[in-house]
Amino acid sequence: MTNHPSRPGKGHVFYGYYLLAVTFLFLLLFNGSGVWVFSLFVKPLEASLGWGRGQVMAGFTIYYLMVGIASPIVGRLVDRYGARPVIPTGAAIMGLGFLIVSRMSDLYLFYLGFVVVGAGAAAIGPVPCSAIISNWFRRRRGLALGLMSSGIGAGGVVVAPFIGYMLTHYDWRAAYLSLAIMLTAVTIPLALAVVRTRPSDVGLYPDGDVESVDTPDAHRTTVQETASFTLKQAMRTKAFWLIAVSFACYGFGSGGAQQASVPFLGDIGFPVATAAAALGMIGIGSTIGKIVFGRLCDKIPAHNAFAIGVLLRLAGVLVLLGVRANSPLTLIWVYGVLMGLGAGAWLPTLSMLASGNFGLIHYGAVLGALNICLSLGLSTGPLFSGFMYDVAGSYGTAFVIFAILLSVAIPTILFVKKPQVPLAT
Repeated sequence: MTNHPSRPGKGHVFYGYYLLAVTFLFLLLFNGSGVWVFSLFVKPLEASLGWGRGQVMAGFTIYYLMVGIASPIVGRLVDRYGARPVIPTGAAIMGLGFLIVSRMSDLYLFYLGFVVVGAGAAAIGPVPCSAIISNWFRRRRGLALGLMSSGIGAGGVVVAPFIGYMLTHYDWRAAYLSLAIMLTAVTIPLALAVVRTRPSDVGLYPDGDVESVDTPDAHRTTVQETASFTLKQAMRTKAFWLIAVSFACYGFGSGGAQQASVPFLGDIGFPVATAAAALGMIGIGSTIGKIVFGRLCDKIPAHNAFAIGVLLRLAGVLVLLGVRANSPLTLIWVYGVLMGLGAGAWLPTLSMLASGNFGLIHYGAVLGALNICLSLGLSTGPLFSGFMYDVAGSYGTAFVIFAILLSVAIPTILFVKKPQVPLAT
């Protein structure tokens, strides 16, 4: 790797496309190993170690809380040092966490393992990856973020069936160990070899331009991004908190329903393979949805695009409420498609909301802070559903509450207005 990879010129491929490919893969591993497969372990851990479902789902809560807590720290590190040293460090930490989980037999070690997994995941996930792509692409940033974000859905397509196979033919310890090996063996060498945080780091310009473009649109974008909000300034705006509340409600409702769906389908008589296939269907829908919503963010305001995505997820939860033991498989596929397409909205829209409203200079810190709110929802929703099951013996009440919170997220995000650029200090 030279100091000036893929300089513009005849026959050269814009280096940003290589970064699209590797960030897609990083997000596939981030979400595939951290979110898509967690619910597949619920019943094996319950049967093997005698834990309640609420106790198991608390591990997911710990995981996503750690992702949220670590995200602002990761964002500041990316803003200061770039993503190249951050991502491989995160992969090593995440792999260590899964190694701990694969060897444990006590609940406190299970929780400790997911503290480590969550801290590492924040450093290979949306904050560093979207910072890279937002810097390398300007004119079609929404589409580029959508293509990158589709790795999150692809994690369900690739990793969930693999872990389903490992659980069926081996055991949960081997499945967790395989996640540790896969994360470190793939992410660390790729990040060190390929990742460059900004085009200026290697003497290039965004979008593969041979020099800085001086068009009205490009000039307006540059001015907006140069006049960035610091995190402290962003947190003083109404827009920041409306985004935060909407994404927290979205995370609680959609995350809780998705993680409960696998044990719910198993409880009413559907085989594990069907539940895993439903996750795969969500993954396919999410992969497609992220590209669609990324492109949509180039056409309409990001807050409108996110509202559409939340509406799709709400429809998915309402379908899940109607599933019974004798329901046709078609109804489960409809649930998977709606949930998947709706899942495609959050990362491209959150990235565009952060850069469009608050600029790029402090993008990592601002996105990291917003990600705390999303993570709080994603972490507590599944915990709530697990404890509701332990108390009531079913997920029905939890699903109704999830639908209500998703309904709240829609008008909240629609009230977002771009804040006035802060005065220079």
